[in-house]
Amino acid sequence: MKISDKLNQAHSSTRPPPATFSFEFFVPKTSQGVQNLYDRMDRMYDLNPIFIDITWNAGGRSSSLTNEMVYTAQSTLGLETCMHLTCTNMKVELIDEALKKAYKSGCQNILALRGDPPLDGSESTGDFKYAIDLIKYIRKNYGNHFNIGVAAYPEGHPEEEDATKTLQYLKEKCDSGADFIITQMFYDVDNFISWCEKLRKIGIDIPIIPGIMPISTYAAFIRRANWSEIKIPQHFLDALEPIKEDDFLVRDKGTDLVSEMCLKLINSGYVNHLHFYTMNLEKATVMCLEKLNLVEAIKSHEIVGTTELPWRKSLHPERSKESIRPIFWQNRKYSYISRTATWDEFPNGRWGDSRSPAFGDIDLCASELLRQSPKRAFELWGTPQTLKELSEIIISYLRGNLKSLPWSDGAVGDDTRVIVDNLIELNRHGFFTMNSQPALNAIKSSDKTFGWGPKNGYVYQKQYLEFFCHKDYICNLLNKIDAFNSKQGDSTSAIISYYVVDKDGNLSSNCQDEDINAVTWGVFPGEEILQPTIVEKTSFLAWKDEVYRLFSEWSKVINSHLVEADEEKVKGFTSLMSTFSNDYILCNLVNNDFIDNNYTLFNIIRDLNVKELV
Repeated sequence: MKISDKLNQAHSSTRPPPATFSFEFFVPKTSQGVQNLYDRMDRMYDLNPIFIDITWNAGGRSSSLTNEMVYTAQSTLGLETCMHLTCTNMKVELIDEALKKAYKSGCQNILALRGDPPLDGSESTGDFKYAIDLIKYIRKNYGNHFNIGVAAYPEGHPEEEDATKTLQYLKEKCDSGADFIITQMFYDVDNFISWCEKLRKIGIDIPIIPGIMPISTYAAFIRRANWSEIKIPQHFLDALEPIKEDDFLVRDKGTDLVSEMCLKLINSGYVNHLHFYTMNLEKATVMCLEKLNLVEAIKSHEIVGTTELPWRKSLHPERSKESIRPIFWQNRKYSYISRTATWDEFPNGRWGDSRSPAFGDIDLCASELLRQSPKRAFELWGTPQTLKELSEIIISYLRGNLKSLPWSDGAVGDDTRVIVDNLIELNRHGFFTMNSQPALNAIKSSDKTFGWGPKNGYVYQKQYLEFFCHKDYICNLLNKIDAFNSKQGDSTSAIISYYVVDKDGNLSSNCQDEDINAVTWGVFPGEEILQPTIVEKTSFLAWKDEVYRLFSEWSKVINSHLVEADEEKVKGFTSLMSTFSNDYILCNLVNNDFIDNNYTLFNIIRDLNVKELV
């Protein structure tokens, strides 16, 4: 969606929020840095920014990485993204490639920039000299597909002393097809408001978005202001200079100063949106938003036409109608998007259908599958030597002390809290949990923990439990499930349905091959029932391939990280992963009685009387 349309939508309703906001991120230099930034972007999604933008580093790997990050932000993270595109030293072929990739990924927003001139003072060797040339080229080749933003300098451009000329250059860019303006950072709010008055007087009427740089440390504050050649108001220096050696005090006071500045901008009438230069950090920006009371205000403001699902919706144009996902990838959106990227049927029929020939493809590199560098994997999960140590890692995650697991990209959700004690108990007894959800019966769609979808609706869930069970207990487990189902007196369908499969694909189930079981659904006024999360055979077998391979990939990355001095640790860990894959069976259970309590599945497993791990 275009930024100008999103801004109009957010601020034209009868109850607009006090201000909206967006975030800028830059391209990290390392692959692990990119993965960590994705995690940060994922968390900051929950703040509900109108959009994010990603900077362009011209030349080499960095430029292609910008396109890759735009694709991931749009397709996997569901973040509306604006791509920076500079034209200095850029051949038209590279511009064409970047625009084509942005178009295909569903990105509709470009920040068209000239970019820094060559460091040696020579003329640019590219096919474009100024940003206006790039704007005209985009409009000529893509019409109105892209919303085009331009940069502006409220305190003047360092290469042009005449302020009148600088304004005229900006007017020419706007007249050539720009849709919005994002400014350079500044702290002199009075000068900014005066500058906005000048823009409106010369006929620039597109949105003016101020670039806000939070203050995290005194040294960085001074360095960035000097580099940008901007004025620092005296009251900023008076407040920060005496405490410059204490980073915590500087950040707190800096938050007060920047928040006061933002409030004055909003009250000026020229600004209703703030663009934060995050520097790939989180805390200082979040502190400003909280100080301005914008986070809850934005979250509670319902933008007309949006319908959230229990999983993150992709913004890729070929996936925009996707409404069904298998529950197995509930916590693995990166691999799910990668594995289904070649699908050409979203959705396929009322339910959707995971039986695409491409679905079983697991041609993913290790970094995409595990998503952690060897060093980071070791820091997070170490080298468990025993089953008990492995269970302790999972328990630590369930308690919120670990933010991810090899098979779970993010932290444990609040919705797990109602069954977390039972999950911990299972892991202590050697049932290694992978995924779960509690039963829900007519919970309001506005509920902060369990709700999703349009307002004034109700959501429902069947209890779901996915775990690894030792092969010696499988027969007894399935017998107890069959006995439970028999007691219910209905032979036509199982109250508890299951799929159980080993590494080699040997499957046991009490479901039919064609069964597709909705385990999450919602009922909303004036709409048909939505059934966004399912369990079925084909996708479960594809998930089996992925999850067993995760254990081998975990072993490989640890092997590549530890030195010879840790040979015994490596040997013990490798042996554990191999034994686990051979001896443990992947199981999923669904209690189809959604009005039942959340103890039935756990009680059946307890009845196996398996001793606690030692």
